Amino acid sequence: MAVRRAPETGGRADVGTGTLGKAIAVLDTVARADRPMRFRDLRDAVGQPPGTLHRQVSNLISEGLLQVNPDQSYGLGLRLLQFAARAWSGNRFREIAEPHLTALHEKTGETVHLGVLQDLEVIYLDKVESRQAVRMHSQIGNASPCYCTGVGKAALAALPPAEARARIARIGFVRHTDNTITDAAALEAEVARIRTSGIAYDREEHEQGIHCVAAPLWSHDRSFAAGISVTAPSYRIPLEQLARWEDEVRAAAQAIITDIEIKLGPRA
Repeated sequence: MAVRRAPETGGRADVGTGTLGKAIAVLDTVARADRPMRFRDLRDAVGQPPGTLHRQVSNLISEGLLQVNPDQSYGLGLRLLQFAARAWSGNRFREIAEPHLTALHEKTGETVHLGVLQDLEVIYLDKVESRQAVRMHSQIGNASPCYCTGVGKAALAALPPAEARARIARIGFVRHTDNTITDAAALEAEVARIRTSGIAYDREEHEQGIHCVAAPLWSHDRSFAAGISVTAPSYRIPLEQLARWEDEVRAAAQAIITDIEIKLGPRA
């Protein structure tokens, strides 16, 4: 069974420390699996002793955070949907950004993403879908690597340089396409260019045939790093067209940053 591990550091899923850390590792592993996992699959993925893992799984099931499928595999429990819905609806950053995402979508007609950096991944907080028949496979709540996505690289550029270098040093690079950056020095140089220009690109680096133009976002106290992007299939929207949207993307990002300072600043 193929299991997506996160972040892409090249090792076994991080089991965390303490009871809560181990439980979170179990939930994270089940959530990231390409197919439902049975106990043996889960044991191999998280590396916990069978007795410890059995207790974790039993507790998560009793709390409604995991469920047992008819084939005895595990899936995420419905209680997590309640948590997710409350987190999404109550996220002030997403609320502030939403009108600017919509305006950017209206100008371009293409898919607009909002993502926030979490360790070595970017988590998609919002998405305005393209008007076209061909849609993006990305979903709100999904995570993607920071080093091969436009939003991810933009978010890295929003970090202080020393912190960005420290995170880049921990990346376990995986080549997703022929264009994927797989070298820390090359990524550092790319992030430095983004920091100067205010614009990032995904040049079909994560998924063949999909590219985007993006811009960094941050709060006044740099408590988070994020990005927005306009994403489109390369067969329909050439790179030259993405470049013509640089000003619109950059302006939308600046408008969001300004609203964040007004509505989430120290005196908000």
